Amino acid sequence: MSDSKKILLVEDDPNLGFVIKDNLSIKGYDVTLCKDGEEGERSFFEHPYNLCIFDVMLPRKDGFSLARSVREKNKSIPILFLTAKSMMDDKLEGFQAGADDYITKPFSLEELLCRIEVFMRRGAVQPGSDEKRFFLGNFEFDFSNLTLKNHKTEKTLTQKEADVLRLLYLNRERVLKREEILKQVWGDDDYFMGRSLDVFISKLRKYLKDDPSVQIVNYHGVGFKLEA
Repeated sequence: MSDSKKILLVEDDPNLGFVIKDNLSIKGYDVTLCKDGEEGERSFFEHPYNLCIFDVMLPRKDGFSLARSVREKNKSIPILFLTAKSMMDDKLEGFQAGADDYITKPFSLEELLCRIEVFMRRGAVQPGSDEKRFFLGNFEFDFSNLTLKNHKTEKTLTQKEADVLRLLYLNRERVLKREEILKQVWGDDDYFMGRSLDVFISKLRKYLKDDPSVQIVNYHGVGFKLEA
């Protein structure tokens, strides 16, 4: 890479932490490894990072609590969870805590690198348009800066929230199938990702509730349509 991207890795397994840090460093990333949630929180508040990778089961402060703390300071930095948990409730809790994505152990380093590279290309143009600023009812949505604002409030979105909203906007003339959203935003359309999408749609509806003329309509079993 032409410039070093800083990653905060919080993983309490010393062997896995070393392997991940070593491989990411070889790829040109500047990785800070912390071994518990409190150490990770201190490091995040003391240094700038481009991306966070958190294990869920951490000593002293678990990954979900750490993600919530990070989101209080920075609404847009990508957060990726490493988790041995496969229960859907745990994954949904991760997204509700502010995560953008998760990867389930055991995983390949190639898969992890692909997920990271997707986040590092944030703001990349989606097929079909190079637009970056949109108007939804009385809202202005600035995709480049991840902001959604009207005359009363301004909300900073996570990258995934912005990606989903932008995709809905660009396809607002039709019902956008669930699998299309999942493939374009997450790169996968499995069952767990499908349930996670529902969490993101719920968040976007909450952000847009100030303008009743803007609706994300659910077409049961098919997908969603943005109506403004």
